[in-house]
Amino acid sequence: MKKMLIAITSFALATPLLLATPAMAENAQQSKMAACNKDATGKKGDERKAFMKDCLSSKPAQPMTQQDKMKQCNADAAGKKGDERKAFMSSCLKKGK
Repeated sequence: MKKMLIAITSFALATPLLLATPAMAENAQQSKMAACNKDATGKKGDERKAFMKDCLSSKPAQPMTQQDKMKQCNADAAGKKGDERKAFMSSCLKKGK
């Protein structure tokens, strides 16, 4: 009886995890399809087909590391000094979190 109770409880706890995984992958694919369709506006025929194939098969860009973000913000802050630079750097480094 204990084994049956453990099996039922395990199944009940695992079911949401098993069902969530395909849905998440499907949503990611749908988002990618929507973005590629938006970018393909104006293209027709073979050009659109080739673009969509390339767009859908491409891997997502790697997220920017903190070090890369710091380099980019420093470059963008060129010419700013004092409080203006401090405020700019603060907002720039917080973007994308």
